[in-house]
Amino acid sequence: MLTQFLKRNRRNEDIASALYGAIVAQARDPALYGDRGVPDTLEGRFEMIILHLALVLRHLRADEGEKAVGQALFDTFCTEMDRALREMGVGDLGVGKRMRKMAEAFYGRAGRYDAGLETGDAEAIAATIGRALYDEASDPRAGALAAYAAAVDHALSRTAPAALLAADIAWPDPAMAVRAGTPA
Repeated sequence: MLTQFLKRNRRNEDIASALYGAIVAQARDPALYGDRGVPDTLEGRFEMIILHLALVLRHLRADEGEKAVGQALFDTFCTEMDRALREMGVGDLGVGKRMRKMAEAFYGRAGRYDAGLETGDAEAIAATIGRALYDEASDPRAGALAAYAAAVDHALSRTAPAALLAADIAWPDPAMAVRAGTPA
């Protein structure tokens, strides 16, 4: 019985690791960091990881049987953020405080992204992105990223569950989605 539990956790951890790798790779796509795009800073990269993570978790939650994979994916995110903080020289006492802030940022943004996608409210998504990346809810660059987020959500909804679990995601081209949503 215990070996079955351990195998299942290992399966979830392996899936989560592959998914997290795919999320980070997509979040680092150079097209997201071009003109009128995401600032190529630590904060900008963190926000892109949060955006992609929130969207993948949204689709994992939709499948009752894969909620444990979603939890393993979030745990992987937390482990990697902890490791990154320590590599940047943050001491043990500071890591906990920063991790709490990161978790609050994730949950707040993920909730707003989810609500905006559920209701089709692109302006709400853009306002969340604008506040997080540009310190201004109405920044015009945020609209392009909101369009990209909707494209990612749509692509994930068309991804077969087995492909999602294999981290075989046909991400939309950020350059096309960002250009399509960028105001002239």
